Amino acid sequence: MNIAEIAKMAGVSSAAVSRYFNNGYISEEKRQAIKKVVDETGYRPSAQAQTLRTKKTKMIGVILPRINSPAMGSVVSGILNILDQNDYRLLLANTQNNLKKEIEYLEFFSDKQVDGIIFAATVFTGKHKKILKNLRIPIVIVGQKLPGYHCIYNDDYHAAYDLTKLMIEQGRTKLAYIGVSELDEAAGLERHTGFLSAAKEAGLDEVDQRYEIAAFTIESGYEKTKELMEMYPDTNGIVCATDYIAVGAMKYLAEHGIRVPEEVMVAGHGDSDMSQVTTPGLTTVHFAYEKNGILAARMILDMISGKEQDIKEMKLDYSLIVRDSTKEK
Repeated sequence: MNIAEIAKMAGVSSAAVSRYFNNGYISEEKRQAIKKVVDETGYRPSAQAQTLRTKKTKMIGVILPRINSPAMGSVVSGILNILDQNDYRLLLANTQNNLKKEIEYLEFFSDKQVDGIIFAATVFTGKHKKILKNLRIPIVIVGQKLPGYHCIYNDDYHAAYDLTKLMIEQGRTKLAYIGVSELDEAAGLERHTGFLSAAKEAGLDEVDQRYEIAAFTIESGYEKTKELMEMYPDTNGIVCATDYIAVGAMKYLAEHGIRVPEEVMVAGHGDSDMSQVTTPGLTTVHFAYEKNGILAARMILDMISGKEQDIKEMKLDYSLIVRDSTKEK
């Protein structure tokens, strides 16, 4: 079937049917007549034909560093919420923390395979910046701040600062930090800097030395806690860049008879489901990851439609979730 046949069966013009499928204005009477025929026949317009006519694919490319991250899952949920409401589809690229794959997907999507890109970035190399500069389609960056681009990111610095201050206020003066690579400016550099600022304001010593860099895994958190405790056995508080690292830290401490929080307090970032089921419950930072996705999707659709012209940088707030891992008994 084609549009002309649908129009004939519905008793309307072909132009009315075209407006129906392209969300244009038609009277409610005509809309219902066309909908009845469409429902009865199961007709669907050709996606390829629509793309050729409108120059729009109705697709948004989303590039993630890892699909198994609870945070990324929440971001994608927020994106889908908005895209579904606007009849857009999502094309997901999981790079598995491989910077080369990020470059490949940026190049692939930039070749007009999608109408826009939402990029959950971790590290910006020179090659990343070159590709971003030459992009011919809109892009929104989530989770990192990059001047000159539309960005939605979290207040990682103050989140880590407040988490560290929480431990200091409870008399913990031998603090250690387990972070991630500082090439990742948000989860790596900003969170570590926030920790250092709070510790040094309180006059704590050795905080620069009591520092390990882990991967985003429980296993790595376990190993780095082992190294810290062997080198600094008097450590009485550990701030971790992620919940997964913090869970690894708690696992090591439990296996070695070190009580949490009585002997060592532990805290993470992310407020993942896992933080709620540990024993004791894990103190953490709640970031509005789903809101990140919602705002990014709205922003990219506004850019595609021409509504969003000026560069926007949006920093979202956070909240401390205080559980038993940092509560004095």
